[in-house]
Amino acid sequence: MEYKLNFSVNKQPVDLLVEPHQTLLEILRDNLFLIGTKDGCGTGDCGSCTVLVDGEPVCACLMLAVEAEGQEVTTVEGLVTDSELHAVQKALIANGGVQCGFCTPGVLLSSVALLTRNPQPSEVEIREALAGNLCRCTGYDKIVRAVQEATKELEHA
Repeated sequence: MEYKLNFSVNKQPVDLLVEPHQTLLEILRDNLFLIGTKDGCGTGDCGSCTVLVDGEPVCACLMLAVEAEGQEVTTVEGLVTDSELHAVQKALIANGGVQCGFCTPGVLLSSVALLTRNPQPSEVEIREALAGNLCRCTGYDKIVRAVQEATKELEHA
C-alpha cells in the first residue's frame, strides 16, 4: 500500500507516493535524484546520510519517508544559495577538511545545524556536534578549524 507524502526538500514542495518501508534516504536518492546524501552504513552509525529535518540533523537511513510528512528537509544540495557556497563549505575547502568526500555531506549539515543553534560554539561543542559523523581521512582537526573559520564569515554576513 502506498502513501501520499507531501513535504519540502530544499525549499521545494514535493508530492510522492511512497511505500511504508521506504527510508527518507531511499526517497532522496532514488526518487528525487539528490545523490549528495550518501548511503554509508544503513544503520545510522556513520552519519554520511545526515540531512536536516526542520533544521535538526537526522540520519536519513533511519527515518522512514512517511515521517517527513509536512516537514522541511534540507540536503547538501540545498546549502548553495544563488550559486554561492555556504560558509561551511568554503571553509572546509580552504582548510583541507575535504578528502575522500564521503562524510562531507553529513559533516556539512551537522555543522550548519550547530551554527544555526549556536553561532559561536567552542571547540568542544563543535566536536560534540560532529560526533555522529565518522571521517576516516582528515582526523577531524581540519574539519573543526573549518567550522571555527565559518563562524567568522557567518558573523560578518
